Amino acid sequence: MSERTEDTTTATRGEPALAIDSLSVTFATDAGAVRAVCEVSYEVWPGEVLAIVGESGSGKSVSSRTAIGLLPATAHVEGLVSLGGKDITAMSERQLTALRGGAVSMVFQEPGAALDPLFTVGYQIAEVLRAHTEMTRKQARARAVELLRMVGLPDPDHRLDYYPHQLSGGQKQRVMIAIAIACEPKVIIADEPTTALDVTVQAEILELLRDLRTRIGSAIVLITHNMGVVADLADRVVVMREGRVVETASVDALFAEPKHEYTRALLAAVPHLGGRRIEAPTDTEVVPPASSSAVRGEPVLQVADLVVEFPGALGRPAFRAVDGVSLTIGEGETLGLVGESGSGKSTIGRCVAALQRPSSGSVRMLGQEITGLSERRLRPLRRRLGFVFQDPATSLNPRMTVGDCVAEPLIVHKAAKGQALRDRVRFLLDDVQLPAGTENRYPHELSGGQRQRASLARALVLNPDILVADEPTSALDVSVQATVLELFVQLQVEFGWACLFISHDLAVVDQLADRIMVLCNGAVVEAGGRDDILRHPTREYTRRLVAAVPVPDPVEQRRRRTATAELFATDHGG
Repeated sequence: MSERTEDTTTATRGEPALAIDSLSVTFATDAGAVRAVCEVSYEVWPGEVLAIVGESGSGKSVSSRTAIGLLPATAHVEGLVSLGGKDITAMSERQLTALRGGAVSMVFQEPGAALDPLFTVGYQIAEVLRAHTEMTRKQARARAVELLRMVGLPDPDHRLDYYPHQLSGGQKQRVMIAIAIACEPKVIIADEPTTALDVTVQAEILELLRDLRTRIGSAIVLITHNMGVVADLADRVVVMREGRVVETASVDALFAEPKHEYTRALLAAVPHLGGRRIEAPTDTEVVPPASSSAVRGEPVLQVADLVVEFPGALGRPAFRAVDGVSLTIGEGETLGLVGESGSGKSTIGRCVAALQRPSSGSVRMLGQEITGLSERRLRPLRRRLGFVFQDPATSLNPRMTVGDCVAEPLIVHKAAKGQALRDRVRFLLDDVQLPAGTENRYPHELSGGQRQRASLARALVLNPDILVADEPTSALDVSVQATVLELFVQLQVEFGWACLFISHDLAVVDQLADRIMVLCNGAVVEAGGRDDILRHPTREYTRRLVAAVPVPDPVEQRRRRTATAELFATDHGG
């Protein structure tokens, strides 16, 4: 049986906003039945934030999706799920549709897959408002602008009319949060709500969720692998492993004295600024750079004065996404590219991979200029480059098995066939901790973190000379993230590939990068060695980024939040 919280005050709270009792969920797949959730019980009360943590595939998202009736037809559900005293499992699809977005809403893990590509983001927000309120089109549009401003989307009056593909990953996530909070629901299920967000916007979103909890008494189910976010926002924590609840405790008790061995291992794997740097194996000789800001080895990638502009809407000037960026990465070196969402990080990565043509500037890979090359001349160079996309749900072919997705680069470049191909695929899937049989499943049958691991295996299958990793660990739980990052370092030392590591997670960048470049509005704000940037930043923007990183300690996090509030009040004469 799953453990229950030892809270003697629950009797005085009235009825829970959401209660799950002895829930079990089994999926029918082509590879056989998969038991995703087994005898899970927990509840969340009005005005409470309940965090659900655990490894990818532990059943966190599945158990919560049951509360909104979003499991596929292949799911067999046993147990009871009640929302405000109403039995969800007994409701018809029509009754569930009336609840979704109104009484209960969900922030999905992968906004690129959840948003409709055929409609503007403003239309999609207004659609929710008009479905659950008596607002006119004009009122819904004005409210949509207000919501986008609340979640920190720049220029909301104009971006209201953008389509999802015109926004960055973090901006799409902000739109998803705006949709979820539009009708001020009684229960918000937030599935990795800050995964694609930079630390400053993450802090703003957490404050927004905290305000909803306080102002209208929303109950929040927070599904996350970010223990800093748990420490900052949660009241209680449920720890899940292999479909079962292994521990339930208040947030202070869990971080101070975790009782279950798995919880202790999970907390030990959490990265934090100034923590242990991932080192190469002791039997491998690694030559450090001459100085903290020097380029290591022969240059593999050289980018000079890169400019990328996108045409503006009718009557509006062009938007400059990248503004005169130059960088160099040496053999076996990792350059961390950090900055807020929309700062141009992913656009630079796409230019390096020749997936985006720059407006001007130069991109040289292994001494060869790649800008302007035809697809035929680019093909042999692409064999030497691996790319881990930010959103694995849209980068893996849904009609191919995971094994075929990973094998595809080997087939396209005629690098292996037959048993050698199958062995190579299995070797990479083992390295990224995907169990036997995963190669026969389809991407939609995997969790978000498992899909990201498959995407990483695909990028490494050809032993590239340079790897462009766009948020490669954003969807991974901390224990698997630690393993994958160690794999990064081990393979990088073994094969010597250079890495452009794009991330908003400064703690991960601190573990991995040799040098760091900070971007803001498409331009370089600061660049240098890892310690110089993260421990002794010279620019105010960088200092703000570092200060916004949540720490996996609820007591320290509350102290920092209080200090920030007092500073704000002092600055504003409060």
